[in-house]
Amino acid sequence: ILQVFDLTGLESMDQCRRTLEQHNWNIEAAVQDRLNEQEGVPSVFNPPPSRPLQVNTADHRVYSYIVSRPQPRGLLGWSYYLIMLPFRFTYYTLLDIFRFALRFIRPDPRGRVTDPVGDVVSFIHSFEEKYGRSHPVFYQGTYSQALNDAKRELRYLLVYLHGEDHQDTDDFCRNTLCTEEVLTFINTRMLFWACSTSRPEGYRVSQALRENTYPFLAMIMLKDRKMTVVGRLEGLIQPEDLVNQLTFIMEANQTYLMSERLEREERNQTQVLRQQQDEAYLASLRADQEKERKRREEQEQRRQEEEAARQSVLAEERRRRTLEEEKERKSECLPPEPALDDPDSVKIVFKLPNDTRVERRFLFSQSLTVIYDFLFSLRETPEKFQIVTNFPRRVLPCLPTEEQPNPPTLKEAGLSRSEVLFVQDLTDD
Repeated sequence: ILQVFDLTGLESMDQCRRTLEQHNWNIEAAVQDRLNEQEGVPSVFNPPPSRPLQVNTADHRVYSYIVSRPQPRGLLGWSYYLIMLPFRFTYYTLLDIFRFALRFIRPDPRGRVTDPVGDVVSFIHSFEEKYGRSHPVFYQGTYSQALNDAKRELRYLLVYLHGEDHQDTDDFCRNTLCTEEVLTFINTRMLFWACSTSRPEGYRVSQALRENTYPFLAMIMLKDRKMTVVGRLEGLIQPEDLVNQLTFIMEANQTYLMSERLEREERNQTQVLRQQQDEAYLASLRADQEKERKRREEQEQRRQEEEAARQSVLAEERRRRTLEEEKERKSECLPPEPALDDPDSVKIVFKLPNDTRVERRFLFSQSLTVIYDFLFSLRETPEKFQIVTNFPRRVLPCLPTEEQPNPPTLKEAGLSRSEVLFVQDLTDD
């Protein structure tokens, strides 16, 4: 009683005794509950009611279900608890003071959310590494995206904030969240979004939902056309109890969800009816204008066909003229033909696709591009072609490519002083 009197600042010993009796002589629970009361924070140590509280669905109160920590048992448990109480109180007090001072020195890095999806995916990976893949299906997106999907699909959204350092987190994940009963219930009834509060996205959601302890679950749904928290579950809750509490929250708010569905269906029906009326009006208008429209369409189609034919003729003429100009330009840019007795000259006979032969001399030092330009400048040569040797058969790389921006010379291509090359037509290709 003296410890409670000193730590809580109560005015009388009788009040200290009543406080301890209300908390079954749990000193830590009594002290923490008293401090919470002074700070205006809801109690986190009151024992859970024997049956769920009746929620008035006509107002905006949030259903809250809090599971207190188990009390020590036996003389040994109470002795250890009382011995460690001053140390725990001093440790957590100093830790809170240190964190409070650290905020002034260095801002919390979790306050800046730069990759919310990455935070969620990273948490899912770390969760599966520690607890396995048998768990409720995590929503792989941001908290805002989960809210939007739940609103669009008119579904419940269950939010789980993972406190990595809390003493009950591991037990909750292994023995409650990952049980077959819980994961089947969640997967078939609602969307499930989760993130660790050590990551910026989870910390941001934590600041919005303002949880008191961990494990923390919040049920969110569309209520009065706004996404609203309709239930909060805090503390180490057992699988059966978790399913019962979630069922109770869903049943208590089912009328709101049904109302939203009915309103949405009425809006859709009104929209369909208006659309049908508009379509009927447009159908009548189209019937009156159909003959005129067809006549104009036929006139326009004839005009377009005539214009397309004229444009096709002009395009073909332009293409032919451009090709002739390009052939002429290539012919003018060709280097002069070397002398017959030039030791560096190469005599090449070209066999064209129309079975004609063309003969010309080139220099070993000249690029294969010169051969290609010479053939391109000829009237008999097709618009697209390639040059191939006979034995062995190979295509000469006459044009620049990404792998070979500078085509090889005649010497580098392995041509002899007298060659016969074939021009292959590629126009159809």
